[in-house]
Amino acid sequence: MAFPASSTLLAPLAPWFDAVRRPMPWRAENLDAPHPDPYAVLVAEIMLQQTQVATVIPYFLRWLERFPDPAALAAATEDEVHGLWAGLGYYRRARSLQAAARLIALQGWPRTLEGLLALPGLGPYTAAAVAAQAFQSPTPALDGNAFRVLARLLAIEDEPRRQAEALRVWLAPALASHGPSRLTQAVMELGATVCTPAPRCPLCPLQEACGARRQGAQARIPPPKARTKVTDASLRLLAIHSPQGWLLRPPGATGLLAGLWSWPTVAPEAVGAACAEGAAEPPTPFGLAGQVLKGWVQVYSHRRETVRPLVARVAAQPAPPGLEWVHPTRLQGVPMGRRDQRLREALPGMAQAAGTGTPLAVEDLAAFAGLLNIE
Repeated sequence: MAFPASSTLLAPLAPWFDAVRRPMPWRAENLDAPHPDPYAVLVAEIMLQQTQVATVIPYFLRWLERFPDPAALAAATEDEVHGLWAGLGYYRRARSLQAAARLIALQGWPRTLEGLLALPGLGPYTAAAVAAQAFQSPTPALDGNAFRVLARLLAIEDEPRRQAEALRVWLAPALASHGPSRLTQAVMELGATVCTPAPRCPLCPLQEACGARRQGAQARIPPPKARTKVTDASLRLLAIHSPQGWLLRPPGATGLLAGLWSWPTVAPEAVGAACAEGAAEPPTPFGLAGQVLKGWVQVYSHRRETVRPLVARVAAQPAPPGLEWVHPTRLQGVPMGRRDQRLREALPGMAQAAGTGTPLAVEDLAAFAGLLNIE
């Protein structure tokens, strides 16, 4: 498909962006020069993967205060990194960012797209965005916002990602003409604030040139993506306290939650099996005392969990396999995901498992008994 020249079609975008751009702590004042701190661009772009700007800003500021350059991040412990990232989600990004910082601290900054792509955590979009904003390289960065803007502007009826390479070739001359950093951020800004899924066409600097607008096709271009199937799950989240501390699952080396501590969990089917085997007798044999705290629904991109948080105190005993007793003074400092943080914050006290919950039911006792191998 032949498209009009990008340098001409996108010319109104640069002055529009200069007039309306939102202040962001990672944006350089001078968009005609290389960025004074490429590391800030790298941190921002990795944090912005699948996360909104408003959420990222406070994390970015805390991160740069604690880890102001690649060397500081490279020298940090895993707990420090995950602790500062806690709550931002998609924790693999934090590990990749530290791995990239270690390479940069050791070898210096790669100045080519190929070199940036070799850094951990940088795919085609992120590498191109860093190259354009940090080093003024005319490398087209196409994310969801950019694909939506260009699909409407060029009236691309099918999924625009299928034409990704053609769109990169088309966009490159405009970056060279109007400034790689300025135009890259202008396209992002337009997609985030004006050419949104429900577009605000009267505010768009490209409205006269927009093919989808001329056809009245903004609602169907680009075609909607198939919704991700969300699975539902229920679980008991167990906060178990003994004279030795709180019982936690140590961080794993791989997976989405690698580097994070977590509370033990028990699925309803495991509790049902324990009850069927007669494990859930009246509470006296187990010697357990505890409460059920107010539950919640934890929503992830592909999963929705109905969480029943339980708190109990037990006598001193060895930790079950795969778990570890953590002293109360250390509990607040260990990195956790959002679900596990929420139970930590809801605990009625760090020194004892007492508070204003409802008594444990027989099924809840079975969950603790099965985990602790109580006969």
